[in-house]
Amino acid sequence: MSKAEFAFGPVLFGSIATIILVAAGTRADSAAAENAVPDFAADSSTAWVLDRTVDDLLAPASGPGPITFDKAHPYVPNGRGRQPTYRVADLSNPILQPWAAEQMKKTNDDVRAGKVPFRARERCWPIGVPGFVIYSLVEPFYFYQTPKEVTVVNQGGPEVRHIYMNVAHSQNPKPSWYGESVGHYENGDTLVIDTIAILDKTFVDNYRTPHTGALHVVERWKIIEGGNAVEVTMNVEDPGAFTTSWSATQRWRRVHNAPMAEIACNENNANYLEQYRVPMPTAEKPDF
Repeated sequence: MSKAEFAFGPVLFGSIATIILVAAGTRADSAAAENAVPDFAADSSTAWVLDRTVDDLLAPASGPGPITFDKAHPYVPNGRGRQPTYRVADLSNPILQPWAAEQMKKTNDDVRAGKVPFRARERCWPIGVPGFVIYSLVEPFYFYQTPKEVTVVNQGGPEVRHIYMNVAHSQNPKPSWYGESVGHYENGDTLVIDTIAILDKTFVDNYRTPHTGALHVVERWKIIEGGNAVEVTMNVEDPGAFTTSWSATQRWRRVHNAPMAEIACNENNANYLEQYRVPMPTAEKPDF
């Protein structure tokens, strides 16, 4: 073997060894990323609030989207420097089955006649899924994470949602206000939530869009912007209420040093002027 060949050998073998080590490290990094858990909780004083000043589901970049307001009756939220309005739904959205559009037309007629429409938050009723992600412009969300469960609390009410991790849906889940949610993590930054068995007494959004017991919602809550925001995307299907599946988005922003406060909903929402036709939820017997 020449000196050149002798010198080349170790260099070649050293390069191969380096490539093997780099490849192994890349595989390890990928596996670690896949197994990583996005930290929504951070600490006890971390809260999340809606990024927008309109508590609506936002339309996707393309494809069927959620119900929004009727352009002839624009929705103006409180605090915009203009006279706020109640929502009048755009019933021209082709996602609606005829019966759902007819039901919503009656609500629209009531609003245009000056009546106060039902909004779950104002009457202290659970809002359900997917409405939970637009629950309140003011009240923040808090996360509690364990390997078996993610619990999300909205301070207003309060409203509590449970997501059971890495399990299948029950064989015959009993319908409930927030349904049965099972979840798993993806790519180290996303919580995927699959929800069924949502009680048909809830509405899909703040436009009082109805649904049936066949409602199926898949959400992806993704941490973005270096941990300062959560982007929520969702796919909604219900052949009983909608002509097609549709999608929507919303975004929450992190708020630091915002520990949870005790909020009593029923006691703070009296119906002094008898504006509301829907009564507050009451229990027939105490829980203790």
